[in-house]
Amino acid sequence: MKRISILGSTGSIGVSTLDVISAHPGEFTITALAGGRNIALLKQQIERFRPRLVAVIDEVHARDLRTLLGATIPGILSGPEGYREAAAVEGTDMVVSAMVGAAGLLPTLDAIAAGRDIALANKETLVMAGGIVLNNAAQKGVTIIPVDSEHSAIFQCLQGHHREDLRRIILTASGGPFLHASAEELAEVTPAQALRHPNWVMGKKITIDSATMMNKGLEAIEASWLFDLPVSKIDVLIHPQSIIHSLVEYRDGSVIAQLGVPDMRVPIAYALSYPRRMIRNEAGLDLVNVGALTFFKPDPVRFPALRLAYAAAETGGTAPTVLNAANEVAVTAFIDEEIGFNGISQ
Repeated sequence: MKRISILGSTGSIGVSTLDVISAHPGEFTITALAGGRNIALLKQQIERFRPRLVAVIDEVHARDLRTLLGATIPGILSGPEGYREAAAVEGTDMVVSAMVGAAGLLPTLDAIAAGRDIALANKETLVMAGGIVLNNAAQKGVTIIPVDSEHSAIFQCLQGHHREDLRRIILTASGGPFLHASAEELAEVTPAQALRHPNWVMGKKITIDSATMMNKGLEAIEASWLFDLPVSKIDVLIHPQSIIHSLVEYRDGSVIAQLGVPDMRVPIAYALSYPRRMIRNEAGLDLVNVGALTFFKPDPVRFPALRLAYAAAETGGTAPTVLNAANEVAVTAFIDEEIGFNGISQ
């Protein structure tokens, strides 16, 4: 039985991870759960999965959670130190790193220091400190399995091939909800509109990043670290159907792609069960029903965030870290209606 700790259990990835685990009784046990402010959901998760340790965002929420739980209280920690302790708790085989933004970096590093394999859904960890994270993982013999659908696709396409044979990576992007919007229409976008993604069910921050295409820029930086390629060898293609999750091209001109329905439970299941594959009973991909698959280049004028991310990657040093921090502040300001949609990239 594989022992799992989840950082970000009340977020979109965390909920989907627990859904996958629920569908495979007897294969997994939950060691620790780290949530944010949604203590009502966290209470349900605690009662269902019985973790030994729980962490929440602050002591106020920890106190409220203790009150809700009554007699069924596990160890409850709070704040950044609580998250870090949950990440490194004894008796864990794999940590699912699914916290949002920069907050996920230190807990992920602590999990690596404790020798836990990582199912990585927090791309900001590699954007901010890719060299440190991968070096520490190598020293500890830790395996990092990407959970993002694109990076999971690349990871799978590379299996059984020599890395020196790789020519380039092609990341696919849905284009988000404003794929065909004019510059004038983008200026009037509201948070409610930006949070309606056409294909994926995700958390607020990543959904806004998808709308600006900053998400794809951050994914290019993440892919650069994960697969040891300069961003000049990582291309982005708009693929509105979100069926091909990414492609790799080899030096002989052959291209291998990974296809599947747009459901985050698929790459999550792969990460949890690697190097094997789970039996899943959900409906698979029906290409006849999908029909045409289309592709085109992203527009750098209407979506400058992608260009900014590539520029930061090429500059190197602390530039990606600064980019990530600025983006997190801007996205929060947009959600709070303090700036407009175009202001995120400005």
